[in-house]
Amino acid sequence: MKTGILAAAKAHCIWLLLLLLSIILTAGCDASLTVGNRTIGVESGNFIFTDGSLTTNYNYPFDEVWKACEQTLTDMKATAVEKNLKIATGSMSAVAEEEKLQIMVEYLSKSQTSVSVRVGMSGNNMASQLIHEKIANNILKSHRAEEP
Repeated sequence: MKTGILAAAKAHCIWLLLLLLSIILTAGCDASLTVGNRTIGVESGNFIFTDGSLTTNYNYPFDEVWKACEQTLTDMKATAVEKNLKIATGSMSAVAEEEKLQIMVEYLSKSQTSVSVRVGMSGNNMASQLIHEKIANNILKSHRAEEP
């Protein structure tokens, strides 16, 4: 009886140590999880990569972020641009560098907006991150231009 309890306690401790080790190894790093055909990843706490789309939140109003996304497509000389703007969401699709890309913009609050970028059919994390950098730069440019 005592042997069974002792073995169960050892097994429990081993699982606990493995869980703790996995948390330590992934803390502060990029991590992803694939379950079936869905992939979710977190990169440096700022970006979430889900099913081929890279999503992050910007601490700026929806209108400013939408304009920055439009400017980004213009800067990239994107073609076949299609925009669909609604009250609290909007999407843009285009072709740039022979890749189809989609940008989804969503209102979160008065001063926070979520942007999701997908490049290609299955998603390209690196290209999506570069587009996010361009969007962030365009937000900063327009924000600085508005300041007195």
